[in-house]
Amino acid sequence: MFADRPLSIAVLGASGAVGHELLSLLHQRNFPIHEIRLLASARSAGSVVHWNGANIKIQEVSEASLDGVDLVLASAGGSVSRQWREYIHSVGAVMIDNSSAFRMDADVPLVVPEVNSEDALKHEGLIANPNCTTILLALALAPLAKRIPIRRVVVSTYQSASGAGARAMEELKRLSQEVLAGRTPKSEVLPYSLAFNLFLHDSPLQSNCYCEEEMKMVNETRKILGIPNLLLSATCVRVPVLRAHSESVNIEFEKPFPVELANELLNAAPGVELIDDHQSNRFPMPTDVTGRDPVAIGRVRQDISDVNSLELWLCGDQIRKGAALNAIQIAELLLPVK
Repeated sequence: MFADRPLSIAVLGASGAVGHELLSLLHQRNFPIHEIRLLASARSAGSVVHWNGANIKIQEVSEASLDGVDLVLASAGGSVSRQWREYIHSVGAVMIDNSSAFRMDADVPLVVPEVNSEDALKHEGLIANPNCTTILLALALAPLAKRIPIRRVVVSTYQSASGAGARAMEELKRLSQEVLAGRTPKSEVLPYSLAFNLFLHDSPLQSNCYCEEEMKMVNETRKILGIPNLLLSATCVRVPVLRAHSESVNIEFEKPFPVELANELLNAAPGVELIDDHQSNRFPMPTDVTGRDPVAIGRVRQDISDVNSLELWLCGDQIRKGAALNAIQIAELLLPVK
């Protein structure tokens, strides 16, 4: 737990899309801040960010820039987090890390606050923020798994450009204009153009022919839910959406799960918004969640091929709940209880 006083906070990776969202949410949620330091690479150092009525200059991350901080919200990539982990620990700060560097370490809690908040209190100076797709999936699975044990999950993701960063978002905008102008789009950030296109996730393929992103979902979901042998298969796809991910989820339980009960549990679950209007054929869309906190879930239905299975659809803002919001919610778990 943090001391009962405003904190000195460093946002590591302050120049990126998640960094900007972290700053916005820290202000919106009135997080207790005494001092805030914006840190990034040498390339971004010197640029100025307007935050909470003040102009703050981004500093290059260094030992001096980290001395005296209480909390580091890190979103600068795994190599940077690995480089600075020990020093951050040595100055007595807690790091909440948005990279994949430490997620599967046995001694590092991997936390979605609405699902396994108690794990955050077991930290030894480092808490991992899960992958964006995993966070959204865990919010849907957890309230159902508490009622009837899950046997197997099959998920397909529809992932926005924001998952590849701010430059990928700008490229999608630019290349869409290129296509509309009748020109051939040439991607520089992503391996292929996302303009009016989609492709299987571009993370490295593993020896089992699943990509790294897909295996993150498998392994992280097992850890968060505390079901180490959960059968889970994922197919991850990049789609031409700016900043909200979607997922199609098939869940097999140990026995039949009434749709009405599933809707009731999801509607009451923290962090979830049910959008399920069968009469109007109206279910969650990326535009429903862009810039918003909840994960929208809908089209919960009986799987016609298996009496023990349900299917559902969900959408969530990748930058917000899929990254920045979840990190700040973790930090809030460490604040003194008022």
